[in-house]
Amino acid sequence: MSRLEQVITSMVDIFLEYADDEGKKKQLNKEELKTFLDKEIQNEELKQTISAEAVEEAMEMIDKNHDGEINFREFCRCVCVLAKCHFQKKTGKGGKRGKGKGEPGDED
Repeated sequence: MSRLEQVITSMVDIFLEYADDEGKKKQLNKEELKTFLDKEIQNEELKQTISAEAVEEAMEMIDKNHDGEINFREFCRCVCVLAKCHFQKKTGKGGKRGKGKGEPGDED
């Protein structure tokens, strides 16, 4: 399996693992989002920035339909924002916020 295929299948598998509500609609609530971030972010520097307020802010930013839960599309947006932050940190590029379609970290 290629690296890209591994990333794609991992995203789906991780979402389904944390959004498992015993047969209910596959969505993440705020507590499941916090659990996901706590368990899946291993970097200590990043872990220290994940507070209850940060989870609340992330939930509001990601939950575009304002139903209090994150569907798979919104989850992908969350992972994309995390990837953009990692890219910016690794390369020192970017950092402009609020451009594009309103997503934090979008660049021209």
